[in-house]
Amino acid sequence: MITVIKPGTKEQQLESLIKWFKDQGLDVHVSKGHYQTVLGIVGDTGRVDIDLLEGLDMVERVQRVSDPFKKANRKFHPEDSEIECGGGVKIGGGSFALIAGPCSVESKEQITLVAREVKEAGASLLRGGAFKPRTSPYDFQGLKAEGIEMLLEAKKETGLPIVTEIMNAEHLPLFEEVDVIQVGARNMQNFELLKELGRTDKPILLKRGLANTLKELLMSAEYIMAGGNEKIIFCERGIRTFETYTRNTLDLSAVPVLKELSHLPVVIDPSHATGKASLVLPMALAATAAGADGLMIEVHNDPAKALCDGAQSLTPARFEQLAKQVSKIREAMADA
Repeated sequence: MITVIKPGTKEQQLESLIKWFKDQGLDVHVSKGHYQTVLGIVGDTGRVDIDLLEGLDMVERVQRVSDPFKKANRKFHPEDSEIECGGGVKIGGGSFALIAGPCSVESKEQITLVAREVKEAGASLLRGGAFKPRTSPYDFQGLKAEGIEMLLEAKKETGLPIVTEIMNAEHLPLFEEVDVIQVGARNMQNFELLKELGRTDKPILLKRGLANTLKELLMSAEYIMAGGNEKIIFCERGIRTFETYTRNTLDLSAVPVLKELSHLPVVIDPSHATGKASLVLPMALAATAAGADGLMIEVHNDPAKALCDGAQSLTPARFEQLAKQVSKIREAMADA
């Protein structure tokens, strides 16, 4: 249920109303915008007398929310959320970010070199896999804790906040200095992991599962937010369809749909979606034009020798071209 408060309401009145809700065992989510304040009420709201509530001078209107996702719902939070990702970098609310780096951290020299080059080309954050979920048990599984240390060294040298994937809640102590924790497609519905991440205070980059609906993605975000962590960034990375030419099918409609339903920012990963370096640029431009809040691009200094996903990785030079063209698209949209 949402309660919209009239402009000009005194803070003391608002606090009294919030206390009244909490005294009935309800959780209150407060969203203060430029023009209005919205109270999102979560819990057994059936006991609330709506007629009584609407009769209060401070209340503009009351509305029950039937969607199962509450805190992620735009009705609860009408204005776009802006997520602080460390180092002054923000995603959402008009802030756009380029997240770039290799699929896997392979060595200190490799990740530091790529970090320097993507930063120079315009990247806002550095991505790199330390724990790698692979379909085959014989493929490279990542450098794990050592890989995170290498990412942190690259961060110290370049100042770029880092994004890396978590596989298990037991690994959380290793992520204390990581700026943004990524939940991969395979773990989107690992609910015990999501609950643990809900107890952290770190931004979570939540990737859509390869066979999951947008509603299921929203509900996974709700798991994290229900635990108290509301710093969620959605990531569309393609879904599995009958098409085999591309690695996955990039669902660009996810951008406007998620923005209509939720206040949380949306990032697009055209690298995993297409699986082909030649397709990354056009899909990145299309995602930008669709209104995405950022892009996640795989960049490797030598894609032909990459230990993971070299076929979809751009060289730093090609990433620089992408960054320039994305900037032009954003400028054109701002002028439209």
